[in-house]
Amino acid sequence: MPSRDEALELLKEYNDNPALVQHGIQVGACMAHFAQKAGEDAERWEIAGLLHDLDYEKYPDRHCHKAAEIMRERGYDEELIRAMMSHAWGICTDVEPLSPMEKTLYAVDELSGLVNACVLVRPSKSIEDLGVKSVKKKFKQKSFAAGVDREIVKKGAEMLGMELDELIAEVIEAMKARAKECGVAGAA
Repeated sequence: MPSRDEALELLKEYNDNPALVQHGIQVGACMAHFAQKAGEDAERWEIAGLLHDLDYEKYPDRHCHKAAEIMRERGYDEELIRAMMSHAWGICTDVEPLSPMEKTLYAVDELSGLVNACVLVRPSKSIEDLGVKSVKKKFKQKSFAAGVDREIVKKGAEMLGMELDELIAEVIEAMKARAKECGVAGAA
């Protein structure tokens, strides 16, 4: 199976938009964090996060379906491909998240985007001083990061058997642990 670094290179090969690459890195960091907590293979879960939007920039009309083709061509196994497909369940695929890896990817994808948006509007531009309360406040403001589907975030927390506050705290923690790589370390 290709490595985490190879997955990151593949993501960059298909995405010129730095924000999309950054999002993949953030979701990957969240996936690795949750895998470690669950005693799972952190690199494998991180690869699922890195590649979840692999085809989004170049093939938006074939999102997930083109990524599956690319991943197969590059030697990724069906478990990772299924996880990638499941993150868009009910949007552009009918692949329901069933495994712990799939449910986690579904849960953290949208939420990591919201957490990133919360960081960007902070004076510090850093995740270091971001709390769950601030994210919850922005979560309730539908106009803030309007592209984030709050229903998916809620459904994802439910799938994982977590309270929303707990899920938010874990995503903050995951991104904080790799703040520089995730682009949320602030101006320091």
